[in-house]
Amino acid sequence: MSTRPYGPLAALLASLLPVAGALAIHTLWLGLLCVGVLVVASALVVRDWPATLRRAAFGLVAAVLLAVSTYLYGGQQLDVAGAAALRLLYLVLPAAALTADIDPTRLGDHLGQRLRLPARPVVAASVALSRLGAVGEQWQQIGRARRARGMGLEGGPLTRVRVAGAMTLALLVSTMRMSGSMALAMDARGFAGAVRRTWAEPAPWLLGDTVLVLAGVGLAVLPWTLRLG
Repeated sequence: MSTRPYGPLAALLASLLPVAGALAIHTLWLGLLCVGVLVVASALVVRDWPATLRRAAFGLVAAVLLAVSTYLYGGQQLDVAGAAALRLLYLVLPAAALTADIDPTRLGDHLGQRLRLPARPVVAASVALSRLGAVGEQWQQIGRARRARGMGLEGGPLTRVRVAGAMTLALLVSTMRMSGSMALAMDARGFAGAVRRTWAEPAPWLLGDTVLVLAGVGLAVLPWTLRLG
């Protein structure tokens, strides 16, 4: 059983709710205040700091690029450029903090049991998400195998492009084989014609789920409250 105080479904919902609040950020100072509150709130729920920081770094780079382009091509107004960047951060940071450690298997349990979604697509999506990490490992294995045969990425730009293309094709073939094996395994377990299924793990709605969703609602309302107030 998981020791987390909230489930993946609540984390996914709470990461989406601030999208409604980001629409109200129209000035630099409003954005700074809202993002400051968001950073403090996000720090309280982070469980996987390395993965969260990696995701947040991509959002920060995108926000900086958006601020620069908005400043250069939007009348060179610092307030407008800063508001655009902070609006993007208000969208990205909740997802970086809450979705970094979502377990695909637990998410599938919650989607199937709490939202009553069809079992077959739920399990297929859960398996696909759980295999994303294996794709990276497979890419590294292909690279090591090619280097052992003297066909690595060393060389000029054209050589690197050609080798990367060959590795991509090999990865695609490996992924197709893996997906075929998973499809056969699902059919062998009755996913093709089963009308009603049971689930191995429970998917309870905890007090932490309610608190997390209410926090997401608060973050969605906060910018509008400050703007209208």
